[in-house]
Amino acid sequence: MSTGRWDPWNELLPLREMMDQLFRESMIRPRAAGMVSGIGVPVDIAETDEAYVVMAVIPGARPEDVQIQVSGDTLQLSGEVKEPEVEGTWLVRERRYGTFRRVLTMPGPVRADDAEAEFVNGVLVVRLPKATVSRSRQIPIRSVS
Repeated sequence: MSTGRWDPWNELLPLREMMDQLFRESMIRPRAAGMVSGIGVPVDIAETDEAYVVMAVIPGARPEDVQIQVSGDTLQLSGEVKEPEVEGTWLVRERRYGTFRRVLTMPGPVRADDAEAEFVNGVLVVRLPKATVSRSRQIPIRSVS
């Protein structure tokens, strides 16, 4: 039989530790996921022998409302999803509207001039051909006297 008094704060400590862990894991993203601002834009990135393929889910976006910029190994997606006008009163509002900006770092450099983008069934698909990697070679050292 325990002789100590019950301390409610000791009971909350494990709960706080679990909440802290949940918060850390939900806020920290891997580097490949990129920086996000505004409304969330989830992406998938695939790699083939020739290119990186980025698939971004942007429901309600029109091609003219999305900007794509490539610089070195960085892809930036930005734009705006405009709120639809409806007659009447909203009963349920789960979709998000507003501006977005997503910056993604590819594993290697890409050829920006050959990049292509299209909307396929509401998903933005960006194909970024890989830049040719310079071959390594041995460099002879001259002797200068």
